[in-house]
Amino acid sequence: MPREKYRVHEVAKDFGINSKKILEILEGNSPEPRKHMTALEDAELDLIFDTITKENEVESFDEYFAAGEREKAEKQAAAQNEAEEKTEAEDKKEEAAKEKAEEKAEAKPEPKKEKAPAAAKKEKKSEPAKEEKAPKKPESKKEEKPKPAAAPAAPSRKEEKAKEKANKPLQARTKGERKHVDTRSSNVDLEKYNERYEQIAPANKMRDMGSSKQKIKQKSQQYRKQGMRSSKRETEAERLKRIAAERAKKQLVIKVPDEITVGELASMLKMTASEVIKKLFSLGVMATVNEVIDFDTAEIVATELGAKVEKQVVVSIEDRIIDDSEDKEEDLVKRDPVVVVMGHVDHGKTSILDAIRNTAVTATEAGGITQHIGAYRVECSGQMITFLDTPGHAAFTSMRARGAMATDIAVLVVAADDGIMPQTVEAINHAKAANIQIIVAINKMDKEGANPERIKQQLTEYNLVPEEWGGDTICVPVSAKTQMGIDSLLESILLVAEMSELKANPNRAAKGVVIEARLDKGRGPVATLLVQNGTLRSGDIIVAGTAVGRVRVMVNEKGRRLKEAGPSVPVEITGLAETPNAGDSFDAVSDEKLARELVEQRKQKEKEEQFKAYHKVTLDNLFSSLKEGEMKELDIVVKADVQGSVEAVKQNLEKLSNDEVRVRVIHGGVGAINDSDVMLANVSNAIIVGFNVRPDANAQASAERDGVEMRMYRVIYDCIEEVEAAMKGMLAPKFREVMLGKVEVRTVMNLSSAGKIAGSYVLEGKVTRNAQIRVVRDGIVIAEDEIASLRRFKDDVKEVASGFECGIGLAKFNDIKEGDIFEAFVMEEYRD
Repeated sequence: MPREKYRVHEVAKDFGINSKKILEILEGNSPEPRKHMTALEDAELDLIFDTITKENEVESFDEYFAAGEREKAEKQAAAQNEAEEKTEAEDKKEEAAKEKAEEKAEAKPEPKKEKAPAAAKKEKKSEPAKEEKAPKKPESKKEEKPKPAAAPAAPSRKEEKAKEKANKPLQARTKGERKHVDTRSSNVDLEKYNERYEQIAPANKMRDMGSSKQKIKQKSQQYRKQGMRSSKRETEAERLKRIAAERAKKQLVIKVPDEITVGELASMLKMTASEVIKKLFSLGVMATVNEVIDFDTAEIVATELGAKVEKQVVVSIEDRIIDDSEDKEEDLVKRDPVVVVMGHVDHGKTSILDAIRNTAVTATEAGGITQHIGAYRVECSGQMITFLDTPGHAAFTSMRARGAMATDIAVLVVAADDGIMPQTVEAINHAKAANIQIIVAINKMDKEGANPERIKQQLTEYNLVPEEWGGDTICVPVSAKTQMGIDSLLESILLVAEMSELKANPNRAAKGVVIEARLDKGRGPVATLLVQNGTLRSGDIIVAGTAVGRVRVMVNEKGRRLKEAGPSVPVEITGLAETPNAGDSFDAVSDEKLARELVEQRKQKEKEEQFKAYHKVTLDNLFSSLKEGEMKELDIVVKADVQGSVEAVKQNLEKLSNDEVRVRVIHGGVGAINDSDVMLANVSNAIIVGFNVRPDANAQASAERDGVEMRMYRVIYDCIEEVEAAMKGMLAPKFREVMLGKVEVRTVMNLSSAGKIAGSYVLEGKVTRNAQIRVVRDGIVIAEDEIASLRRFKDDVKEVASGFECGIGLAKFNDIKEGDIFEAFVMEEYRD
């Protein structure tokens, strides 16, 4: 067992000296300052014992013990003297009692002179005073006492005890003054007793008692009422005096939270609210009884009013279930670097990643530009590197900032033939704000006119000086097309990572950031997480923003299932109750009940603002509504395929606000547009903007019935431009989409001559040979294409109506699956 701590003040107490003396001994022998609560080590205790022993050392122990024996003998002698004095005093008291008994026995039955009783009384009155002095001067009483003619027989011991017993209560009642009543005398003055009785209960008043009973009762009630009133006033005054006395006697100590109302503060201070408000007014703060004031204000007011304030420490649910403790140095191990690839749109960020991992991600993005965030792991020289790919165009500023904050190294991609562009500058600023190392990859070196020296010159304008020019910024010329310089780029990344000494503790609860989140029809909410510290295991309970759940399935970027993921590992998980926001931090916790409580608290904060509107608004009539002064706000419901796109669309639409109209995104969600979105838009007078998603059948019907406008987009610029044009009154589209029908893919056939053919059934409307086809899978738009062939059995047809089967071949898109929905539409030109 560990030894109990022996503190300075305890040592001083045991030695019977002041703590200051102990501290002086320690100060002379130790450079570190000590206090009275400091725990002492064995060496320090030995030092103190030696010092005090030397100071109190005696020359001879025999002399020391002899002095102790002398002191003991003196004490015994003093105690013996005291006992003797006490015995003497008792003997004197007994003698005095005997003398008084003799006086009573010698007294004559009839007094001969009138003056005798008076003399006797005087003598008796003076007796107590003499008796007090009796122990000091016992002879005085004997001198004053009249001498008897003949000495009577001494009374027996029993009689003396009886007299003493009779005198004791009398003494107590008369507070030490003895009175002797001579009952042997025949003259008893009864008149004085009768006179006293008459004063207490006079006979004439007793007769009138019956007649005046009613009056007395009435008067007594009146007096009682008046007394009650006066006593109430007195009680209140007394109460205030008592409170004031309590305050003066003991300083009031109160615990105040971060925020408190004036009324609650007054209650804590045991004062009226008006007193506290008066003090606030004197300090220049105008507040009412229900107004909330912060801790600093409350502290100043309470201190002014004579109370001592302590801050109330509130242990939140987050503090209880989320471990924010710092890791010890011995627990940290080396981890893989996390690299974010940033740069201007179309400078080749995703192409460089394709070259690194030999895949083709760019081909799947609409318009060839990245609109989602991806996380990948690549092995290089026996070490893994985690890459985050971020969009490069202007709409995705927040996504780039989030990518920079979650990583260790930024690879800045600059096209050699294009130079530094606006989003390149923005990426540089994001990387500097996140305080991460920047490596410049000068891409497209295979193109004619590529000038890396010009790029290096431009970099110096933003305080990025290349290593060749004496700076610390690594610049690597690369070509994603020919894979030139890719190995050098990876080696540079590993070199920077080694210099940074990246470490994490895998033996703790997982902590990290949500890279992306989306809603999958079959699997539910799916989130891409990057573990930054600890280890995430399958079955862990995690809290990510306002989402909570248990990790059911965890896969890597290749789709392989994982049981656990350590630091710097990106994983895709299922099992959350809802889609978290991209950029939210996540924590693995132990208590699911408390985690759900925490999530409910966070959701409650988000529901504080309510949006209401009165008129149905479309982009077509928006400008006319603004002119009439009817509309000052444009509410929008945004739905997208992934959370990051929701965020980008929301931020860019809200930036369009001007003096006349304020754009507000009242709801943003992931997945297909459903009935609840249409209901929200209906009651809030909003329009619905869909980004890479389609409405389901119920939502479409509800929107048509309620007159809610829905706009669908695949490229973010189209959405921004249309809303901006509507706000400025310049909305004049030349084409609009006319829906022809819906087709369900029932089977897929592979033909050697024509490729994949969709064996389809027309659900509603019709499909024509010249129609365009939108492929929708689980509410998500997969592709848009043209019809290459439309047949019924073996005959080519111009159109197929509802309720008939047909075969449809698409011109470019071949990844057709059973259950896909083909939406047939044509673009129709029209004028306002």
